[in-house]
Amino acid sequence: MVAALNETLLDESRVPAVIADVQALIDAEVSDKSGASGLALKGGYAAVKKVGPSIVPDAVEGLLPAFVTKLEPYWQAFTASGEAGFSEYLVARGDEVADSLLGVTDERIEGSDRGAVKKVYSSLRPSAKKNVIEALPRLGALVQKHAN
Repeated sequence: MVAALNETLLDESRVPAVIADVQALIDAEVSDKSGASGLALKGGYAAVKKVGPSIVPDAVEGLLPAFVTKLEPYWQAFTASGEAGFSEYLVARGDEVADSLLGVTDERIEGSDRGAVKKVYSSLRPSAKKNVIEALPRLGALVQKHAN
């Protein structure tokens, strides 16, 4: 039986490294965006970081258990499949995985009392699924790195 992601990714000794890698993933994904939508995303991300420099790391830490829970069935199916890379596995199921992960942030934002963050999120949400799908190769590599 393969270890559950919550036993590996959320292990106290690994959480700081996982959080740092997730923040690096987010920064890299935002940095890679181009065009008008990329400018909007970069501007929104910068605005959120300006509102509170700890918002992103705090959000990553707070959302990590829920994201791990959403990724668990994919991880278990991937490990049973014998496929080599979790990135490829996630990418092949991009729409489904993105919807699952965005459900976490949608729920969290719904309960937020931070008006500025809600406003930025609602302006970026329409393009979020595409951005999450584009981030799946990095996310899969990150999960596989910390789960093994």
